[in-house]
Amino acid sequence: MDDGNLKNEQIRILYAGLPNALAVNTLLALILIVVQATVIDPSRLFGWLALLGTTLLARAALLAAWRRSGRNVSNCDQHWVRRFRVSIIASGLAWGAGAVLLFPVGDIPHQVFLAFVLAGLSAGAISSLVVDPVSIVGFLSATLLPLIASFLMEGGMIPIAMGSMTALFLFFIVANSLRVGRSLHENIRLRFEADIREHMLRQSEERLKQAQQVAHLGSFDWDTISGKLQCSDEYFRLWGMEPHVVTPSLELFRQGIHPDDVAQTEEVLQRALHGGRFYEHVHRVVWPDGSEHYIRGLGEVVFDHAGQAIRVIGTVQEITEQKRAEAELRIAATTFESQEGIIITDANNVILRVNPTFSKITGYTAEEVIGKTPSILKSGHQDANFYTAMWESIHNTGTWGGEIWNRRKNGEVYPDHLTITAVKDQNGIVTNYVATFTDITMSRDAADEIKHLAYYDLLTRLPNRRLLLDRLKQALASSARSGRSGALLFIDLDNFKTLNDTLGHVIGDLLLQQVAQRLESRVREGDTVARIGGDELVVILKDLSEHVLEAAVQMEAIGNKILAILNQPYQLATHEYHSTASIGVTLFSDHDQSQEELLKQADIAMYEAKKAGHNTMRFFDPQMQDSINARAALEIELRKALENQQFLLYYQIQVDSSHRPLGAEALIRWKHPEHGLVPPAQFIPLAEETGLILPIGQWVLETACAQIKAWQQDVQTRNLVLSVNVSAKQFHRADFVAQVQAAIQHHAINPMLLKLELTESMLLEKFEYIVATMSTLKEIGVQFSLDDFGTGYSSLQYLKRLPLDQLKIDQSFVRDLAIDSSDKAIVRTIIAMAQSLGLEIIAEGVETEEQRQLLLGNGCTHYQGYLFGKPLPIEQFETLLKQG
Repeated sequence: MDDGNLKNEQIRILYAGLPNALAVNTLLALILIVVQATVIDPSRLFGWLALLGTTLLARAALLAAWRRSGRNVSNCDQHWVRRFRVSIIASGLAWGAGAVLLFPVGDIPHQVFLAFVLAGLSAGAISSLVVDPVSIVGFLSATLLPLIASFLMEGGMIPIAMGSMTALFLFFIVANSLRVGRSLHENIRLRFEADIREHMLRQSEERLKQAQQVAHLGSFDWDTISGKLQCSDEYFRLWGMEPHVVTPSLELFRQGIHPDDVAQTEEVLQRALHGGRFYEHVHRVVWPDGSEHYIRGLGEVVFDHAGQAIRVIGTVQEITEQKRAEAELRIAATTFESQEGIIITDANNVILRVNPTFSKITGYTAEEVIGKTPSILKSGHQDANFYTAMWESIHNTGTWGGEIWNRRKNGEVYPDHLTITAVKDQNGIVTNYVATFTDITMSRDAADEIKHLAYYDLLTRLPNRRLLLDRLKQALASSARSGRSGALLFIDLDNFKTLNDTLGHVIGDLLLQQVAQRLESRVREGDTVARIGGDELVVILKDLSEHVLEAAVQMEAIGNKILAILNQPYQLATHEYHSTASIGVTLFSDHDQSQEELLKQADIAMYEAKKAGHNTMRFFDPQMQDSINARAALEIELRKALENQQFLLYYQIQVDSSHRPLGAEALIRWKHPEHGLVPPAQFIPLAEETGLILPIGQWVLETACAQIKAWQQDVQTRNLVLSVNVSAKQFHRADFVAQVQAAIQHHAINPMLLKLELTESMLLEKFEYIVATMSTLKEIGVQFSLDDFGTGYSSLQYLKRLPLDQLKIDQSFVRDLAIDSSDKAIVRTIIAMAQSLGLEIIAEGVETEEQRQLLLGNGCTHYQGYLFGKPLPIEQFETLLKQG
């Protein structure tokens, strides 16, 4: 039993006795005042009456508060107990005070009367206080102990005897009160437990009724001697009757059995009554509304010692839906033997059953796939997006149908036409999935052949003009969406007519086939190579650079590779043949251009290539051709610059928050004899593409080490750190570590004064190699800085593994730092990240004092920018250092 309920009941008993206790207290006080008035001083009488009256009023106020609370003690029972105990002990103390104030010294009769009043009050308190030991003991002790003390203090045989008797009375009444309290406590507990058991019994009966109703299960008990039949409510409902409306009898329910099932039902019952004991039987019941229902009855016959049947008990359950399901299953079993493959899975897509046609198509037996998922048939031809869309359709519409590529047990990939249907229960919850499929290999092959004849060249198996135009339309749309350029190459084989005329068309056809193979080997999977007639072939290239000039550079590189591979010798039957080609190129990024217009432009460019002497490539745009020519000229000039030592280093100072020099960044410049200083942005990308960045990078490293050596000879500059930018191609060379070590040893410098700056883009490839290379150089003291941090593919996962010394905040974030809240947030984040990783942080591009203050306020104390000094030649840089 809940102890809280027991405590609540005790509190209610305490407060229920308060009204009577207040009335009795008042009456006894008035009687005591009247009787003792003749022997006690009036001031004592009125003083005691005021004290007692105060306690009575306080108890009355407590009773009123209790009643206003609605007698709800569930959440504050201790509050009401404490208040009651305080009030009852206060009342006892008031009566105890009366035992002293109203005690008539030397007057035995009045003393006896006082003792009888207090003893009666104490005895009467038991009925309302006995449920709380604290209250009863507190009240009795407070009431009688002062009286006992008064008797003993007066002295004399009779008062002492009276005091002793009162003490014995107190002892026995307290002991009996505690015993009665325990008994009452136990009685309350037993009553509660009885109520709970009765409630649980009623709940159990109700649940049984509900369970029978949910399960459509009724029960009965038939006394075969008296003929009395007892049935549950659900038993009546299974016969289409309402409970308690009719009197149950064997004949009543026999009339509800379907006429065709009466004889068999009676036979089953009789066999059980004559020694069979148990029976089970299925029959139909006809309800009053004429509907038929299937019932399964289970029964047991109870026999006496003489073997006579005296009782039959049992259950009946409606199985109409089960019978319908069995009929549907029989139909389904017939369908299951169809010429289509069938898979049945549970709601988790685990295969439960397959039909023989499934095994015939896939090669898997039922035993090999049951318990697995249909993914055992996956071919890998469809990606995750395909299956996501398929299951979205099933979840949204309950079905999906379409073509899919599957794999047989022998590894052969074949096409299926598949239909998947979700099977749901009456609550709309999916219980199974049923998939039916047919092998469409033959029809697919026929359709593919028809499509191939319509869209492909029979000789080369390349797309024909019709498919080319469709692909070109798609490429134009893709270019418009992505903003990336595309290119169209028109290729014409030089002197092809001469080959046909001298060696025949068969040899010409062999050449065309081999050219087609070579072209397909040189383009990406998403690009297109097509033959539009004779010896004319067209290539569509997609996803080139967004910038037209860069796209042209990419196109030139690809075109040169195509020319090179087409120039290689061909083995045509017994003939070795050398062929060349003329290529016309047009770039596109405008969706408004038509396919025919682009083909015409490429064709014009191809004829320009033929005019230029064959075996070459020309762009349709003359200006673009000029740019390509200028680029080629720049490459020649760049090679001369290396040979003639036209490069030099500029130095840009790096300072701390007190403007003290920390070092510098070495920046390469090209001093062209005719054009003056050429900015790095004009020649570094070309150097990267042509591979010239490797000797240039080696020159920068050697020059920087030589400068560090020179600085080490001067006290003012010997601690300056020099940062050198390293290209990805240079860093990924197998001998890069050896080059750095050789430069350090050759110039005999402190390696800690050399800092190599890497860019984030370098981290995208060969990450483990990068970590190993950096760690090797780190061991000898070389420092590393991650340049342009935040502009690339910053990854904490990579960042924490790199042995970096410094992060460099890119100037693009510093430029608008004072006005752009996004730049401020990015800079704060980069600084916090560097600090958490224990890395030094430096900001480049600092041009104003406001920028420096904002950086300093966020914890960045190292700077580089025009505020402190522009990139300068070494002489001007050292002058800047001397000026402070």
